[in-house]
Amino acid sequence: MLKGWCHCGEVGWTLVQAPKSVTACNCTICRRYGALWAYGYIGCDIQTTGQTTTYRRSDSRDILFHFCAICGCVSHYVATFEDENGYKRTAVNVRMSDFSPISELPIRHFEGRDCFKALPCDGRLVKDMWF
Repeated sequence: MLKGWCHCGEVGWTLVQAPKSVTACNCTICRRYGALWAYGYIGCDIQTTGQTTTYRRSDSRDILFHFCAICGCVSHYVATFEDENGYKRTAVNVRMSDFSPISELPIRHFEGRDCFKALPCDGRLVKDMWF
């Protein structure tokens, strides 16, 4: 299990199973947020708490980004549609968690800016990109 919370402590998430890797995306929004994402499904293996404010990119209606309404930290995003099993794909920002449980996780890189595809792993771990 992995837990994360915003700076003021008002918003949090729980990922039932610890991730095996995290993703860094270079799309126009993720590179600005600096988030490292771990995936699951809202209400299934990801639980969230607290009041959030949301943002939807003008060029995409597929993802709703959630922020703490008080301190502004990006906590997670949720797909706006359900998959074939009735679940909404979700990603939590693992930068909101403690460092030690995730420091050795490999980082997967996703080219979200130009071609929208996964890139080969380059050997970097969370500890290499933590700051």
